[in-house]
Amino acid sequence: MASCKLYSLLLAAAVFVLAAGPTPLPVSAASSAHLHFYMHDVLTGPSPTAVQVVNGPHGHFGDTIVIDDVLTQTSSRSSAAVGRAQGHYTWASTGNPELLVTMNVVLSSGPYAGSSVTVVGRDDIGAAVRELSVVGGTGQFRMARGYVLWKTVSLDNPNAVLELDVFVNP
Repeated sequence: MASCKLYSLLLAAAVFVLAAGPTPLPVSAASSAHLHFYMHDVLTGPSPTAVQVVNGPHGHFGDTIVIDDVLTQTSSRSSAAVGRAQGHYTWASTGNPELLVTMNVVLSSGPYAGSSVTVVGRDDIGAAVRELSVVGGTGQFRMARGYVLWKTVSLDNPNAVLELDVFVNP
């Protein structure tokens, strides 16, 4: 009988804890971050960082390029590297030059070294400034949300330098 009462008491306590829900975590003092860097997309030369792996069946539509682009502090390729942009982009329009971009921004230096931000979105490369979504991340950016504004700084077809402003809520 005593064991039955103990079991009932433990069951009631478990139900109470589960009904109360998880304890909220404290909000970080730094509720947002702004990251700024340049992405070097190199399709040609002896050391490409972007490689086309699929040829679309009609013009560029369907072309898929896998990237491992270096991210630097300035627009110069020789400036200090801060990380890599790793993922792919696909020509997703039959008419306009529009891409579907999926990539991880992997940071290797600075206060967020070892963390990454996951970016997904539509890149209308004809627009001066494009906006993509931050849909997650790792390390200090686990479960992050935000957006990326990027623009083409230079285009030495097919190589490009893009300026990225990442606004993220870690």
